Amino acid sequence: MNGRPAIHAHSASFLERNARQRIVGLLDGGSFREFLPPHERHTSPHLRALGQPVAFDDGVVIGRGVLAGAEVLIASQEPAFMGGSVGEVHGAKITGLLERALDERPAAVLLLLDTGGVRLHEANAGLTAISEIQRAIFEVRTAGVPVIGLIGGSNGCYGGLGIVAKCCDHLIVSEEGRLAVSGPEVIEATKGVEEFDARDRALVWRTMGGKHRYLMGDVSTIVADDIAAFREAAAALLGKPVALTLTGVEAEHARLRARLEEHYDRADASDIWTALGVPDAAAVPLAAVDDFIDMVAKLDRSRHA
Repeated sequence: MNGRPAIHAHSASFLERNARQRIVGLLDGGSFREFLPPHERHTSPHLRALGQPVAFDDGVVIGRGVLAGAEVLIASQEPAFMGGSVGEVHGAKITGLLERALDERPAAVLLLLDTGGVRLHEANAGLTAISEIQRAIFEVRTAGVPVIGLIGGSNGCYGGLGIVAKCCDHLIVSEEGRLAVSGPEVIEATKGVEEFDARDRALVWRTMGGKHRYLMGDVSTIVADDIAAFREAAAALLGKPVALTLTGVEAEHARLRARLEEHYDRADASDIWTALGVPDAAAVPLAAVDDFIDMVAKLDRSRHA
């Protein structure tokens, strides 16, 4: 976490924008060119067969654009269509975009993730789509093209795409963003409300929110809920791949194993923050993002003193 950037910018809320608005706000003006736009009507055959409403872009926008003068490929999930869920067509569009990066070698592939996970209506087709996206990310990373995930939407990033997110080179998250495999309602349904009360929003954000993920080292950058802040953070990571090696994967597994052993008995995320050395863990949830970043920076300096 040492040296990670604080972002100072103010414009439009990332959380409150839809998929296309987020793309327009992130990229250089007028540079976006959409692949497979709605008028081409790539809809899910599974939803139609089940009598469910469809979207002509199947809930994900993909295309090419320019960020800070550099060519990028970009995908943005639409939060308002079925919770950003992934089905066959939705997943194929993201996979195809990633595979295109192998030919075009852009400065980065940006994935704007806003999803509850696999679309239950499509079952195995959705699960297969997740595995294809994951494979494509590894191929793109092996080719030296960085994949940058941005998480700051109303659905968070859950399910199979919660796993996919951690396969990216870099993750940028806002405090409002959440990242996990199982969502709050899923945990409550399978383990009971005593284990996790999905109605306790403070608990949800302490456990899965952007601040916790940043403190745990799961994301590289945390920003305010601001499109300009996401843009600045993403621009700083262009052309900066993280080597995908067996040594690196083994080191990450060792880090996660040590983290699990250290914090297994902690009852709450705030207990983990205290164990990490945060001087006033109770102040973390209400701290402004800049103040929170300063707090973490001081913690990093004390660790390396």
